[in-house]
Amino acid sequence: QVQLVESGGGLVQAGGSLRLTCAASGITISEYTMAWFRQAPGKEREFVASISRSRSGGVTRYADSVKGRFTISRDNAKNTFYLQMNSLGSEDTATYYCAADDYYSTSQYSYDYWGQGTQVTVSL
Repeated sequence: QVQLVESGGGLVQAGGSLRLTCAASGITISEYTMAWFRQAPGKEREFVASISRSRSGGVTRYADSVKGRFTISRDNAKNTFYLQMNSLGSEDTATYYCAADDYYSTSQYSYDYWGQGTQVTVSL
């Protein structure tokens, strides 16, 4: 059984930082594209960042809205990946989800496995 478990969300002031963690079991994350999505109230779930499987070079991809502020990384030995979020603003307030995909997509519909989500709230 595949499980993705997010942690690290919380309340942070604007300009601050958080690091989200996604711990995987039942899959080997080095063999998948791993990604972060987010969903704000009343909005569609949107792509945030992804990192391709190891044999594809671990290529990273970011939404324009987070480029230069967020960094996705992976620790294959721990079967865990991360999202370092810096310079947070109110527009980053959302529930953040980690996900795994057999392909290399930015579309949520491509992803087979999902975590339960972790809330990030940025206060002004």
